Amino acid sequence: MADEIRTYEVERQPNHKLLLGVGIAGLVLALGSLGWNYGLQHRLEDSLATRTQQNDKLQAELDQTNARLKATSETLGQSVGMTQKQLEDRAQTILAAQQAQTAQTARLEKAQAATSKQVSAVSQDVTSVKTDVGGVKTDVANTKSDLANTQSQLQRVIGDAGVMSGEIATNHDQLEILKHKGDRNYDEFTLQKGAKPVLLANITLQLKKTDTKHSRFTVNVSSDDKLIEKKDKTVNEPVQFYTGKNPVLYELVINTISKNTITGYLSTPKNISR
Repeated sequence: MADEIRTYEVERQPNHKLLLGVGIAGLVLALGSLGWNYGLQHRLEDSLATRTQQNDKLQAELDQTNARLKATSETLGQSVGMTQKQLEDRAQTILAAQQAQTAQTARLEKAQAATSKQVSAVSQDVTSVKTDVGGVKTDVANTKSDLANTQSQLQRVIGDAGVMSGEIATNHDQLEILKHKGDRNYDEFTLQKGAKPVLLANITLQLKKTDTKHSRFTVNVSSDDKLIEKKDKTVNEPVQFYTGKNPVLYELVINTISKNTITGYLSTPKNISR
């Protein structure tokens, strides 16, 4: 029993070596932790100092930048002020020029209106003249056309004496053309059946008979104290005969025949005595 009690007491006695080891370990750990904290604090202080220096440098640069901006702003303000004055002066100049231009434009428009009125009046007169000229040109063109058509209808035929006749007129208009040519003399006439002989140039003519159904007629021609009967001649047929001391060709052309009347013309040379 006594042995058991001693053993128990022995077991309850502390292990000094173990406690010493634990204490040393704790001390080492505390010292290590303290050193790490000291190192960390030292590094933080260094970092803070570095950041402070950088901040001071940035602040200095910022101050310099602000100073430059302030100087630039003052210079720009002066420039803007000068530019503003120049712009105002320029605006006044432009406004004055614009007003002058407006006044000039008004004067030009007034002058143009007056000129346009004069031109319009002249244009109306010219238009009237053109209209008159156009009408004259149309009349001339129509006349030329009529003459051309008339000339195209003039004929050359062989007369009843077997001689090639000059151009034959079949109406009054064609006869006027022949007269204007001036190659021969042309005398228009109308003969009535049963009337006395009609003197033309140096001959006489007398109507003896008409045949309206067949457009024929018979006429007596007295020339050089001789009577020549031209029997059953037709409309627009050259009735030819010679007369005079030096015989020249006469032509008788009848254009229209009615029941008791004939109408036509006598063509004689230019050089005969009338």
